[in-house]
Amino acid sequence: MTAADAPAVDAAAHSERLCAMIRQEIAAAGGALPFDRFMELALYAPGLGYYAAGSRKLGPAGDFATAPELSPLFGRCLATQAGEVLATLGGGDILELGAGSGALAAELLSALAAAGRLPDRYWILEPSPDLAERQRRLLAQRVPELLDCVAWVHEPPAALRGLVLANEVVDALPVHRFCVPPGTAPAAVRDAVREILVGCDGDGFAEMQAAPATPGLADAVADLGLPAATLAGGLCGEINLRLPPWLALLAERLAAGMALIIDYGYPRGELYLPERRDGTLLCHHRHRAHADPYVHIGLQDITAHVDFTAVAAAGSAAGLALAGYTTQANFLIGCGLDRHLHAAAGDPEALLDLAAGAKQLVLPAAMGERFQALALTRALAPPAGGWCGFAQRDLRARL
Repeated sequence: MTAADAPAVDAAAHSERLCAMIRQEIAAAGGALPFDRFMELALYAPGLGYYAAGSRKLGPAGDFATAPELSPLFGRCLATQAGEVLATLGGGDILELGAGSGALAAELLSALAAAGRLPDRYWILEPSPDLAERQRRLLAQRVPELLDCVAWVHEPPAALRGLVLANEVVDALPVHRFCVPPGTAPAAVRDAVREILVGCDGDGFAEMQAAPATPGLADAVADLGLPAATLAGGLCGEINLRLPPWLALLAERLAAGMALIIDYGYPRGELYLPERRDGTLLCHHRHRAHADPYVHIGLQDITAHVDFTAVAAAGSAAGLALAGYTTQANFLIGCGLDRHLHAAAGDPEALLDLAAGAKQLVLPAAMGERFQALALTRALAPPAGGWCGFAQRDLRARL
């Protein structure tokens, strides 16, 4: 840990309280926890986890920046897709899952109001009390006239008609971690899988590999269909066993509309490859990305790349239709990125700022190819030309 990485005294004390809680749970479990439970506590333990406590997370003073913080163009483009969904339904609501700083909600509401497409209600499901309060303050500052449209909830509303939006949410769902030894034949994966567990090492934590303690893990890894070329050198990776029940709940509450998931990740055939044989676990602390989840506990984000093939499969199993899949760049261009840029042509300074933000959103080396967009629908037929976000290039065949 460098001096720049060292936490302030109060943050270090906060982290130690969370570590003590995790150590107690490890002891109660007999000496080890599945990684998904460690990740859940590190991120969401009430009052102590990264997303449940009061440190600033997003923006220059935080640990990372999401697309809505990088440019208002992201929200304006999403408003185009949201407006299309609401128009097709003849009205409805928007539910944003994990609304971050509130920047996306503010931009969406402003753009939809300007287009005459305001939702009946803008629901925000935010597990972090601290972030929910920051969202209220930002919305009151940016769109005070629209604040009455917004309501915060602790679970998805029943019989929702409209758009469910999950931007950079799935990557933070707790994941299980596993290893398959080098040279394992594809047909032998089920019996060879080892689960990565977390135990104590003095005041810190250490990983260990053991026969799977999580029911269904070996079967789920075997069902990935890992090819011999990937298995030849061995593989450690992540798998999200919480994704199917998470999507099943959303599907249960969605009477008609679209669930739009935007995140970084790959189709399965591009996720589990030899070049990612150590997995994709990624932590963010003070705008530095690294792969060690056992430092800065409670003070850093922990994520894993999304298996979009698994998202599509879980959505289908929950009764939703796969309506589109593409890269973020294609999605934003399809939603009129150029049009939104041209709208600022009369203000050279604003146009320069927007153009810089657009590069971050769409260039392949930035977010354009690393982030993907996937749409799942229920009782919602697409317009004649297809959904705008997926009209530029639909990549469903890659799933």
